[in-house]
Amino acid sequence: MRQQDIKIKSAGGHEFDCYLVTPDTEGKVPAMVLASAIHGVDADLRAIADAFGAKGYIVAAPDLFSRTVPGPLERGDARSAPRGQPRLEVIKTGEADLADTLAELRKLPQFNGRAATMGFCYGGPYAVLGPKRLGYSAGISCHGSQMGDYIQELDGVTQPVCIIWGDQDHAAPPPVQAAYLAVAERMKNVAVHIFPGVVHGYMMSGGGEAFHQETYDFSMQRAFEIMAGLR
Repeated sequence: MRQQDIKIKSAGGHEFDCYLVTPDTEGKVPAMVLASAIHGVDADLRAIADAFGAKGYIVAAPDLFSRTVPGPLERGDARSAPRGQPRLEVIKTGEADLADTLAELRKLPQFNGRAATMGFCYGGPYAVLGPKRLGYSAGISCHGSQMGDYIQELDGVTQPVCIIWGDQDHAAPPPVQAAYLAVAERMKNVAVHIFPGVVHGYMMSGGGEAFHQETYDFSMQRAFEIMAGLR
């Protein structure tokens, strides 16, 4: 597979970085677009991108913070929290980047026209927003934050949406998890999985004790299954 850092010029003229992985496969394949946590396109996110690339998928990980504090940040960097604020406004601005990333992927001859978005923490809401109005065919959220503000966006969504949390996730309190579980009961295309004893940030191996291998493996397997359905 080929791994490269590219520049994407948005429809509005803004330019942002994107990590792009293209597989060594023949024929057309779907794409996965990763919406990062507040740390940006760091080593953890690139490793996840490479894992999808190794399975034969196109993968893109755009820098969603190019307008505030661009690039990856180390955990504990004082600039990480402010660059995502005001949260709802920055997430709204990032919708354009997700749409422009998908438009860039459409230029690739390998792309079959179907893409999922997989969001982590800060990027979690894009698992809902992507299928809702950005042209994505599926969404996966892993330890997504601010998700309570986006639950109504699921109304009318028919694409597969998968939400995964640990029950000890401080960014997804019990009422939020319960609300999403109730949605999953009435919407067959929405799946919600909650793992006991798992905390926020379980997907990030660089996050220290938060990383949880079993939940990471489950999340990746579910994402692979969803991607297989987009072939």
